[in-house]
Amino acid sequence: MIAAFLGLRLYSVLGRRAEHEEEPVPTRFERPEGTAPRAVPAPSQPDMARRPGEVQREIPGVSPAIEGALRQIAAADRRFDMAQFLGGARGAYRMVLEAFWRGDREELRSLCDDDVYASFAAAIDAREAAGETLENRLVRIENVQIEGASLDGRIARIAVLFVADVAAVTRDRDGHVIAGSLVDAIEARDIWTFSRDVSSADPDWLLDETDEG
Repeated sequence: MIAAFLGLRLYSVLGRRAEHEEEPVPTRFERPEGTAPRAVPAPSQPDMARRPGEVQREIPGVSPAIEGALRQIAAADRRFDMAQFLGGARGAYRMVLEAFWRGDREELRSLCDDDVYASFAAAIDAREAAGETLENRLVRIENVQIEGASLDGRIARIAVLFVADVAAVTRDRDGHVIAGSLVDAIEARDIWTFSRDVSSADPDWLLDETDEG
């Protein structure tokens, strides 16, 4: 995964739809100029009409085992909403990739757990030592789906598969292209696992594992 990208911290909110290019991130994902980057906030108004443990069923491709785990998570966390979480995952994917591509350690630190951040930072250090820069662009996200879920004590984990088209270029210290192309996008398949202590007052989720899909 490090060879491709990596990363993230988030709570269920965001959402956008894939077209020729991704739409701008919703306003609640934006932050005022000069403010420090932070994790995506939880919805300010929980859905009180939904009973604890209730999970929306309009999620394609979710197995009974995964659905059962999602219901456990929702029962332990009244603010959890699966549809919003999936929408949030789409936007968070872009946030983390772009932060990694531009070498923004501060933003990555706020989005990742310690292990994932260390992997990001090591890759950025190696890139800078070689005098290389990335000129990458997320063209569109083709698909986002739940691949796994679990509740271990108070720690909830949800694995999400992202299928996306990415145009990637690596330049050397003189600005010459040494790999990739901005004309021909490649397909990226990544599985990111997000975790959260459901007993915590902090509503944010951390990316604590990355893998190839």
